Amino acid sequence: MSSPSKRRDMDVMKLMMSDYTVEPINDGITEFNVEFHGPKESLYEGGVWKVRVELPDAYPYKSPSIGFLNKIFHPNVDELSGSVCLDVINQSWSPMFDLLNVFEVFLPQLLLYPNPSDPLNGDAASLMMKDQKQYEQKVKEYCERYAKRENITNPEAEESSDDDDISDGRSTSSDDEVAGHPDP
Repeated sequence: MSSPSKRRDMDVMKLMMSDYTVEPINDGITEFNVEFHGPKESLYEGGVWKVRVELPDAYPYKSPSIGFLNKIFHPNVDELSGSVCLDVINQSWSPMFDLLNVFEVFLPQLLLYPNPSDPLNGDAASLMMKDQKQYEQKVKEYCERYAKRENITNPEAEESSDDDDISDGRSTSSDDEVAGHPDP
């Protein structure tokens, strides 16, 4: 490979030509979102996440930044930011790896084999170590609530499902109705 930019272009094209849905951000190829499906035979099977990828200028010599945009309950994923704690991405990245490795090997392995001893989500790690059944139930609950296709195509769907009893500030009345009623 003659330059990092050519390699970056080639890796992004490989990802786009694979079975992944890739949405470029700002018409560039250094930032994009990828639709990622939970691995088969895992607690995350059936879940769909939008994963944000940011490629540094020095890619592939420097690792990509990876983060889940919709919520996932996992010891090695920060619940608020979606940041991923994965040794192969954060510390032992090599230019031999490419973006397909991230989505076909690294992220599926992370979901299949969580590491509660190196957590970004302490609650998930603690629950996993103390009560495996309850942990599994919470993972499935999060998948049902946050990891459906509508959560990645309509970002408001995730937000409005957080607290069903709290209004989102939008009126449910039609445009023809007038707010309030006249005094008798």
